[in-house]
Amino acid sequence: MSIILDMLPISFMFAAPIIMAALGGLFSERSGIVNIALEGIMMVGGFAGAALTVVLEPVMPGMAPWIGLFVGMAAGVLFSLLHAVASINFKADQVVSGTALNILATGLTVYLAQIFFNQQRTRTFSAGLRKMSIEGLRDIPVLGQIFFEDIYPTFFVMILLVLGTWFVVFKTPFGLRLRACGEHPQAAASMGINVYKMRYAGVMISGALAGLAGSAMVLTQDIQYTVTSIHGTGFIALASLIFGKWSPWGVLGAGMFFGFAQTLSYYAKDISFLAWLPNEAFYILPYVLTIVALIMFAGKTVGPKAAGEIYDQGKR
Repeated sequence: MSIILDMLPISFMFAAPIIMAALGGLFSERSGIVNIALEGIMMVGGFAGAALTVVLEPVMPGMAPWIGLFVGMAAGVLFSLLHAVASINFKADQVVSGTALNILATGLTVYLAQIFFNQQRTRTFSAGLRKMSIEGLRDIPVLGQIFFEDIYPTFFVMILLVLGTWFVVFKTPFGLRLRACGEHPQAAASMGINVYKMRYAGVMISGALAGLAGSAMVLTQDIQYTVTSIHGTGFIALASLIFGKWSPWGVLGAGMFFGFAQTLSYYAKDISFLAWLPNEAFYILPYVLTIVALIMFAGKTVGPKAAGEIYDQGKR
């Protein structure tokens, strides 16, 4: 039991970026645009957040990581606009466009790192986002140790984003219009909804959340940005979106599941019935579970009907 209590805060650290990026994918796909570029957007956001933290750390060490998070969001929005323009205006295949952005992000971040830092990675920052404890709440039996003691603030940001996403998507007129564009854009257009604007909004919100996820991941799990810092988390986020059936609460559960799977690699040696397995087996576990989850649930889940379809104003 004590091992599980120790594992949960670390699981939350791993789960937070996965869930943030998956929520971004939710906004995009609910608007009708498939965004498999989450991995690339996370890379760009992670680079921007880490680079700004390195630059600002000498003058404002406490605020630098938080400013890095916002800059990561802004970078994600700008990078996602490439996908929006290609998919919405030029009517490109959305999967091909997303794949191109993932490839572009790898070269772009290495190129920018070479320009600004004269190496293929950012310089190290002395401290990213720090763990925090909430006085009073940390003393609650069991729950205090899990949720309020030595935990990264990105966990609380992620919980607020889940609640905010649920409210915006399912309880506001904006969310209703967004979902209408992802289910039947022609019907939405007949009611006076600008499908192009709604899809742009979905992709840009997706870019903001994926950029935030990338910067949060680098600033909590690493000491600098490298081309391998994100290491497939964007694709795990996509699996969480499908596994969670395009619902904020489903995404939360799926992200926690994958976060816990990543944590196992650190604690497996302390669990008697798992200790005999090599550590490498647990390093690949999240990616194996991603494939298993997609095989088991991809055919049983139904996403937005118009997701991936090119919007044609003349179609009825």
